[in-house]
Amino acid sequence: MKIRNLILTTTILGLLFVSCNDLDTYPEGSIVTTNQKEEVYELNPAQTAAGVNGIFAQFNQFMPNESALGAERHNDFGYPSIMMFTDANGMDMITEDNGYNWAGFNLNFSDRIYTSNETQIVWNNLYAIIFTANNVIGPIDPETDIATNQYYLGQGLAARAFAYFNLAQLFQFNYVGNQGKPCVPIITNENSNEAALSGAPRSTVEEVYTLILNDINKAIELLDAAESAGVTRKDKRYISLAVAYGLRARIHLTMQKWPEAAADATNAIEKSEAKPATIKDVSGPSFSSAAEKNWMWGIIIAETDRVVTSTIVNWISHMGSLNYGYANFSKGRQINKALFNSIPESDVRRGWWLDEEMYSKHLNKEQNDWMNKYYSGYTQVKFAPYKNEVGSTTNATDLPLMRIEEMYLIKAEAEAMSGGAGAATLVSFVKEFRDPGYEFTATSPQAVQEEVFRQRRIELWGEGLSWYDIMRLNKPVDRRGAGFPNAPMVFNIPAGDPILLWRIPEAEIQANPALNEEDNNESAPAPTPVPDL
Repeated sequence: MKIRNLILTTTILGLLFVSCNDLDTYPEGSIVTTNQKEEVYELNPAQTAAGVNGIFAQFNQFMPNESALGAERHNDFGYPSIMMFTDANGMDMITEDNGYNWAGFNLNFSDRIYTSNETQIVWNNLYAIIFTANNVIGPIDPETDIATNQYYLGQGLAARAFAYFNLAQLFQFNYVGNQGKPCVPIITNENSNEAALSGAPRSTVEEVYTLILNDINKAIELLDAAESAGVTRKDKRYISLAVAYGLRARIHLTMQKWPEAAADATNAIEKSEAKPATIKDVSGPSFSSAAEKNWMWGIIIAETDRVVTSTIVNWISHMGSLNYGYANFSKGRQINKALFNSIPESDVRRGWWLDEEMYSKHLNKEQNDWMNKYYSGYTQVKFAPYKNEVGSTTNATDLPLMRIEEMYLIKAEAEAMSGGAGAATLVSFVKEFRDPGYEFTATSPQAVQEEVFRQRRIELWGEGLSWYDIMRLNKPVDRRGAGFPNAPMVFNIPAGDPILLWRIPEAEIQANPALNEEDNNESAPAPTPVPDL
């Protein structure tokens, strides 16, 4: 049995971790109470801080699943792997299936085979975040009035909510109408001992979302108290009150709780120091540094991180067009042609990709020459290389996890769907920050929602969010006319098709006493290619 392969073994490791840190028992063998644990944390805040750092270290890892997979995989680098997998599953991230493209299994949905490396990476990475979050949550009194402990507990709860929210959307269909269906096993600091002995069954969608909401609601309460007392995050890798509101806005949007989603997005905007990037700000390759004013939350990467010193085992190696990496040889990432053609010339975002003639108004001569050396039309130039150095081999760009622009789009959709002025919110945002010539006259809730979906596909392209929109809006994966270069990758998968759901890894089924083969999602046939348009 491979360590990190299973939530069961992860739970056992959690018990060992806590024991090794002397937070459960005294050397004499007496049990330490919750209050005594918190006293330890108060006396040694560095230990708690280390636990919190451990949560966010899970987001940026060099081949964390090598032991579990029994192989080195160059698409195994923490949460950004999941971003890359899910974007490739959809219809807006066009890539060629060749020997340098590590997303081939995501393009043809063979990642849904429950022995695939990709499904183990998804499962292991998200439960690793849960594992480290549980280690932070467990020792802290949930009713603590110590500001630093409120901050630390808020980090743990919000991170756990984030991980379960991702799992819920990948392993079952959207919340509404599926509340009673099986979702994923719930492992918390409270049931980890029992799970280590007896396993953990799949909880229902309703049960998982109840946990998610309980966690994020408590996190918002705690972070509000901590920030009011002057305890704030050191940088954007951690979760602020505004980010917690942003996470809850996503959750409520997915649950179709429209007024709540609009209120949360508004609070996120008001509580955040982030401001939307102006047209000038994004009139060139960017989206590479957490210092950018529109980032609320991100993965901060240092030059010394192993993913960077590897040169190529990192997200920007696969995604980036203007740096050195896999993209130079896989022919890079292109936008859906039909989506690109919907962007008017007056919209600054049209320049985030080359057009059919290999032109982007945002590029200088050096950048343009580099693009002509490796790529074809419609390739992205949205994401800048490290320090904006063309051809850089130092792939230390940060990754956005949440930008303030998303909050405006959530607000617009949620307002429209709850009978409010969502169209006005949308028009105001796009005209001021992206396209001065933008016009949108429809006012029906469904029309606004559809236009927000298009705007999200453009604005948030490549940021690991597109798949969740497909699932929550019950959309098909229609790749016809998108420009996929390989005919076997042209699909029109209907909404609700079982191939859209990920499957629990075989290793988890075999090792978890509370699961068996019948508990897994359906083994669906591979999608059938269709004629392109």
